[in-house]
Amino acid sequence: MAIGGCNSFGSANTRSQVTSSKAKLNISFQEGIAPGDSLNEKFDFMEKHGVVGFEPQGRGIRDRIQEIRDALNERNIKVSAICAGFDGFILSTDPAVRKQCRNTMEDLIIAAGELGSIGVIIVPAFNSQVPVMPHNQETRDFLCEQFEEMGTFAQQQGTTVILEPLNRREAFYLRQVGDAASICRDINNPGVKCMGDFWHMTWEENSDMGAFISAGEHLQHVHVASRKRRSMPGEDGEADNYVNGFKGLKMIGYDKYVSFECGCQGDRKVVVPAALELLRKQWEEA
Repeated sequence: MAIGGCNSFGSANTRSQVTSSKAKLNISFQEGIAPGDSLNEKFDFMEKHGVVGFEPQGRGIRDRIQEIRDALNERNIKVSAICAGFDGFILSTDPAVRKQCRNTMEDLIIAAGELGSIGVIIVPAFNSQVPVMPHNQETRDFLCEQFEEMGTFAQQQGTTVILEPLNRREAFYLRQVGDAASICRDINNPGVKCMGDFWHMTWEENSDMGAFISAGEHLQHVHVASRKRRSMPGEDGEADNYVNGFKGLKMIGYDKYVSFECGCQGDRKVVVPAALELLRKQWEEA
């Protein structure tokens, strides 16, 4: 599936270098990023450092809706995306496993609507999930049908489903942002979006900027991590350069979230603020 990469490279070299005034760096944290023993302690840290998004794990989210609402009350933080949490997988050859995926995704979509989230992240199939449908046109058509239905349901709940491409070591079926965006275009449903993850893009994209441009209006979310060890941005030194990708985000007027999905090698109270400073500096450079 190299077409997305070729298209992204061409887009990066032919698109006018124009920055949209709409573009804004809205930083989000997954739950394990900020130091703190409770949600309120984590949110205190996030507010202090200008983090405006919270990306909870989807597993068990229906039982945590009130807890999250209470902790976010009167804060300048909103739920960004909900990170997976579904059971089964949509490309299973077993109808029962596919039904399990659809049913648990519906629960997550309902929760996303109740929390005001921008969407629920989903991966069509991880490499470890077998038996899986063959990698062919029929499977892609089936995937489009399933996401058309999920996207319509998501729109009814005021949210979206978000396709996440991963690197080939984790998921072979969907690896490039351009491929995910092409599925969104084919479905043509406002409830179906895609995302990019700088960690996965390190291995799969020939241009971060081109990848984001190729997604355009379909880009709903972005993950960020260091580019060698999937740690905090900055912990891998000079390798942690996001300027090219940020240029692409600015060119498409991206104003949603860039969310930390990563580990941490050092003291979070020191490393996390440094990572925020690095991203903001590079956003300005872009």
